[in-house]
Amino acid sequence: MADTTDPILGQLPARLKEARQGLGLSLDAVAKLSGVSRSMVSQIERGESSPTIATLWNLTRALQVDFAGLLDMAAKTAEIETLRSSDVPTINNKGKSVRIRILSPPEEAGRHEVYELVFALDGELDSQPHARGAREHLTVIEGVVDVTSGENVSRLQAGDTARYSADVPHRIKAVGTARAFLVVQTG
Repeated sequence: MADTTDPILGQLPARLKEARQGLGLSLDAVAKLSGVSRSMVSQIERGESSPTIATLWNLTRALQVDFAGLLDMAAKTAEIETLRSSDVPTINNKGKSVRIRILSPPEEAGRHEVYELVFALDGELDSQPHARGAREHLTVIEGVVDVTSGENVSRLQAGDTARYSADVPHRIKAVGTARAFLVVQTG
């Protein structure tokens, strides 16, 4: 049985299992990715075995989690990460007359991304197709925008939300000035 007198080590099995399930991986998949046997991964997750540093390193690489972060996960869940407005990453050179503020954390890039879009007069954001199955969810906060997905067009006003395919050419165009929140989901 694993030594659970240390609070961090006592929570390690649950954290590893949570990381594995968060990626939608089976025990077999983690075993193949990490080189750690399926039975050992299972024993570690059940708290029946304490992993060596080398085993833990292989598991964290396979699960795409930071080694130190895995051990410090409980402390991080109690923290509040605050980004002041001036510190939020911003893209100003994509699209026409639109400022894109990146609100999602960097580790979510390519999976679940959140943006604030601020359109100057008649600004637009033209996008090429994203990965197959990608979807966008756009909520207009101020103003009016036209959303085009493939051949479909919809006009949105403040408070409206559109959900549409983003694996085809798509465009968001302000009618005047506008502000909106955009969620991009891929995969």
